[in-house]
Amino acid sequence: MRNVLDELEERGFLEQVTEPEAVRTALEQPITCYIGFDPTAKSLHLGSLVPIMALAHMQRAGHRPIALVGGGTALVGDPSGKTEMRRIMSREEIDANAQGIKGQLARFLDFSAGRALMLNNADWLSRLNYIDFLRDIGKHFSVNRMLSAESYKIRLETGLNFIEFNYMLLQSYDFLHLCQNHDCVLQMGGNDQWGNIVAGVDLIRRVEGRRAYGVTFPLITTSAGIKMGKTHEGAVWLDPDLTSPYEYYQYWMNQDDADVQRFLALFTFLPMKEIRKLSDREGADLRASKEVLAYEATKLCHGEHEADKARDASRQLFGGGAGGSDSVPTAVLEKSELERGIPAYILFEMSGLCRTRSEARRLIAQGGGYVNNDRLESFEKVIDTTDMNDGSILLRAGKKRYVRVTLGAEGSLGGSIKP
Repeated sequence: MRNVLDELEERGFLEQVTEPEAVRTALEQPITCYIGFDPTAKSLHLGSLVPIMALAHMQRAGHRPIALVGGGTALVGDPSGKTEMRRIMSREEIDANAQGIKGQLARFLDFSAGRALMLNNADWLSRLNYIDFLRDIGKHFSVNRMLSAESYKIRLETGLNFIEFNYMLLQSYDFLHLCQNHDCVLQMGGNDQWGNIVAGVDLIRRVEGRRAYGVTFPLITTSAGIKMGKTHEGAVWLDPDLTSPYEYYQYWMNQDDADVQRFLALFTFLPMKEIRKLSDREGADLRASKEVLAYEATKLCHGEHEADKARDASRQLFGGGAGGSDSVPTAVLEKSELERGIPAYILFEMSGLCRTRSEARRLIAQGGGYVNNDRLESFEKVIDTTDMNDGSILLRAGKKRYVRVTLGAEGSLGGSIKP
């Protein structure tokens, strides 16, 4: 079987590797590896997909992944990549978020029969005795060396809290604990975690006399330089209640042509030979390749049924249909409100297509607002029940963002938008 390190490298996952040849040799046999996930929100976002997919590749290659939910370290806060201290969260908030994250990770990893483990570092970090921890673990860390880590150097300019200064020790202890209790010898993570990972490798060597390894991933941005998972509306979430499967599908459909091959390699399990064929296209044929990307990515995150629905809805909308699919984001409006009529720019803001009314006015004035696929000539045009087509009104912002307005008894449009 091909070494998984080669697979990860070919697909664009690798940024830095400790002792590359030693890691390659270690991966010739099944090993246990881990990645930590921060439970500071009730859902992971698309930016977490690179580490999730890396764990999935490890499992498919015969290795055992550990998805570590940082319920304990979240009580402290990781300074990596941050210019200011994170908000301190309550134990109740963290535990609730951790439960949601566990369900999302289970879509990508097989946790049956111990093939993967899902652990929470609060189970051991919250029981630590501080004096014993300083004596047994803290003695192995050089303050000078810690301050040379990029994450700490950046924060020293704005102020580094002592609580955060402990983070490297805690993450290193996680690696040691997983090594001692689960035979874990490889930690992976974003490249901003390099200093913490190397510190853990060193701690295992000092305490256990064992070789351990680290791998980091690059920060993934689009060809336009935008951080993956960011849109005009905010983050793209893996929770279908926060980002609907249709919206998730459309996020991938909207990617630039230049990113198709790279994103197929990172975010699907399609063979690289097939990916290269899909990427060697132009025009309408390349759009078909984007559809493959969107479908495969949505299927992994939300399942085949939701991916089918999202693809059908997208084909209907962009094929000139009326947009009647239940997968299209929907806003419910009371009949009396629509009978009175609503200016187009207000309706666009209320439906969520635009963040503000001024943004909606600019969009429509520049020719980017549509009702039932007809371009609006004025942002003040009143939309009412006469604009309904087969029981709904299809609003469009630009080329690719839609919301379907329907009538119902669920209250006013504000707060009634459904996935």
